[in-house]
Amino acid sequence: MYERRQARWFERTLFEYNLDDEEVNEVIKVLEEYLPSKLIRKKFLFPSLSEFEVVRHFTRLSQQNYGVDQGLYPLGSCTMKYNPRVNEDIASLDGFANLNPLQDPDEVQGLLELLYKLSEYLSKLTGMDYFSLQPAAGAQGELVGVLIMKKYFEVKGENRNEVIVPDTAHGTNPASVKMAGLKVVEVPSNRDGIIDPKIIRETVSDKTLGIMLTNPNTLGVYEDYIGEIADIIHGSDGLLYYDGANLNAILGWIRPGDMGFDITHVNLHKTFSTPHGGGGPGSGPVGVKSFLKDFLPVPIIEEVGGKYVFNWDLKHTIGKVHSFYGNVLIQLRALAYILRNGFEGLREVSGTALLNSNYLYEKLRSFNGVHPYPNNLKPRMHEFVLSVKELKDKYDVRARDIAKRIIDYGVYAPTIYFPTIVEEALMIEPTETASKKELDEFIDIFKMILDEVVNEKDKVLNSPLNTSVRRIDDAYASRPKTMKPTYKWGED
Repeated sequence: MYERRQARWFERTLFEYNLDDEEVNEVIKVLEEYLPSKLIRKKFLFPSLSEFEVVRHFTRLSQQNYGVDQGLYPLGSCTMKYNPRVNEDIASLDGFANLNPLQDPDEVQGLLELLYKLSEYLSKLTGMDYFSLQPAAGAQGELVGVLIMKKYFEVKGENRNEVIVPDTAHGTNPASVKMAGLKVVEVPSNRDGIIDPKIIRETVSDKTLGIMLTNPNTLGVYEDYIGEIADIIHGSDGLLYYDGANLNAILGWIRPGDMGFDITHVNLHKTFSTPHGGGGPGSGPVGVKSFLKDFLPVPIIEEVGGKYVFNWDLKHTIGKVHSFYGNVLIQLRALAYILRNGFEGLREVSGTALLNSNYLYEKLRSFNGVHPYPNNLKPRMHEFVLSVKELKDKYDVRARDIAKRIIDYGVYAPTIYFPTIVEEALMIEPTETASKKELDEFIDIFKMILDEVVNEKDKVLNSPLNTSVRRIDDAYASRPKTMKPTYKWGED
């Protein structure tokens, strides 16, 4: 802090007194006592632009961004919901935003009560018994869950090191297993896009810790045999881990705990509308059944005699995974969303997400060159996957070309090439916050692009045409140190 004040004093001094070079050098010598020399300018850079030119420049840059505040954001699997402003207002209240995380728990009883209530609500909505709010995002929540599974068997004295992961799993599941030092055992989905219990029965062994599943899965298809799969895993004394990435699809209708899951994480940004992406803080609380309580990260918040306290005394805890209470302001936003909607409102959120998804799905799947995956008549859940492989084979137009052209029409593109089991995949999730008008506009845009593929293919292959940066070289983006870029900036 002192060094920053010195730096500000240095620049203010140059402005106010218009020092000559000799005097500047004297100031630099003083400054070098507080800052590394490589961070100090040897000559002050006076601005060559007026204030309004600078303001206009950055205002234009901000207008080139795209987010949930501007329109439909159908990014499959990511669940890009609108973030209600009331939640932002609550999180910015002085009593929350200005609390010091080092304050004594006795001085923040109000906050601890709210966090405790959030844990209770999450437990009721997921069918779990206890929650840790510490994990900073869904991926960290996954890692926490897998570490709990690992330690559970270590405490039991069993040498298990394998976790079953379907090929329809959320993308970070295999990485979480690997980071925990365990072995991924991938199992294929069947022609209907779901897991066959027979495959699970053949895969389970005395090395199996358990299985990681999200239901509905990443194809937007409900796992019909989840009860039988749970029986098989529990029959081998294994654990079921629920990836909460798709909880928005079942919220208020069915709970992971009722399906047979023992552990779950919840992506607060996906299900409870907290801010998402941009490198900002996230939150991925982890819940467990009561027999796994002692394995949770410490501390957890409990109520004892009308007072809220931190319980550090969990016998088999995996340790602490985040500083202080986790990302509290994100958690408060989620609590505000839950309280404002209530149970019936949350059911409506989920039901509307399914309605929007299936409306869009039925319209888009009927277009020439577009095929659903899996290719059956089963309704989808909150998201769906289409393949445009036929367009690639017939016109040499790929999923990424369709996505880039969508951007030209002022709408964010869906997820592409995921799940990896689907060739030329477009993964689309409109969420419940999209209006029918927005969905119809997206359908019209999609149809216009498919017409362009047939009649004006060059437009699609060279898109986007209306952005400040044209098409980025994919290979260079992946390997910048070994290749030269081939960017197209604006008009040629």
